Amino acid sequence: MNDNNMDTVTLGMGCFWSPDALFGQMRGIIRTRVGYAGGTLDQPTYRQLGDHTETVEMDYDTRILSLENVLDVFWSNHNPFNINDYKGRQYQSLVLYRGQIQLNVIHGVMKIREEEGKGKPDTEIAPFNRFYPAEDRHQKYYLKRYPSAIEELSKLFPSPQELTNATLAARLNGLAKGYTNLRTILDEIRTWPISEEEKGNLLHLIQRIRW
Repeated sequence: MNDNNMDTVTLGMGCFWSPDALFGQMRGIIRTRVGYAGGTLDQPTYRQLGDHTETVEMDYDTRILSLENVLDVFWSNHNPFNINDYKGRQYQSLVLYRGQIQLNVIHGVMKIREEEGKGKPDTEIAPFNRFYPAEDRHQKYYLKRYPSAIEELSKLFPSPQELTNATLAARLNGLAKGYTNLRTILDEIRTWPISEEEKGNLLHLIQRIRW
């Protein structure tokens, strides 16, 4: 894919497991990863988060999905005023923008939502600085609850990083959480710009998984 057709955004909307699955199942999302961002502590971990926020970072194909689409899903799927009855930076509502164009889009979406009577979200808007990937056990969390899925996918993606970055793993993580269904994923794979042989191999692999 031409890099001109890809954009990246980093969002915080509570515990990062569900957002990873929510966005991962969306057509147009290329890859997702969860991690820590928005703070100042160097090399944060889950146990030592410092002033960072749990976030999901995603690359998406701008020919299929716009930042406006992503932000509408973001603000429609969490309560930015009081996430999980928790106050503090770990679970805060956060948008980290990359450049003035993204910032303009963010403010535009917020304005439209206010005009629609949805209120002004209590979301922190800040420039992106650095993203620290979370530990492997947090990546594709719901998918990893299914040993059969990981066993099959390891044949295609032998390293944890390859699994985390795979579009297929993102879709199946959404399935494992219940955000999509198998038929939708199979139908999408049939449209991917890969050979018929590769499509057939993916379809057979997925259908072997015991959910």
